[in-house]
Amino acid sequence: MRINSYRDLRVWQGGMELATQCYLLTRRFPKDELFGLTSQIRRSASSVPANIAEGHGRESTREFVKFLRVAQGSLKELETHVLLSTEVSITQLEQITPLLRQSESLGKMIRTLIRTLQKKDN
Repeated sequence: MRINSYRDLRVWQGGMELATQCYLLTRRFPKDELFGLTSQIRRSASSVPANIAEGHGRESTREFVKFLRVAQGSLKELETHVLLSTEVSITQLEQITPLLRQSESLGKMIRTLIRTLQKKDN
């Protein structure tokens, strides 16, 4: 498959799906969390595909890898906020387990892409 746009990348598509699921989850959060966990989860989730897109747009393998690593960091930040939502009784583990699985799968995809790009760049 030919990649014409960042939108053709499976990692970007996976990031968009994860971000969408996070927005749906946080719709049910209490209103007093709007500027707390709701905002943090949405920000970190949307950061993943945004960094993938930005890195791809830099048209440099080294820059792309740098932004993919930032996306990985945002994934870990997202996981932490989602887990915290369970710790403070906003969500239940059953509600967040699918998101955590999605995040783990996406993280593996990003790591694989980074390794592939680094091999190509050498």
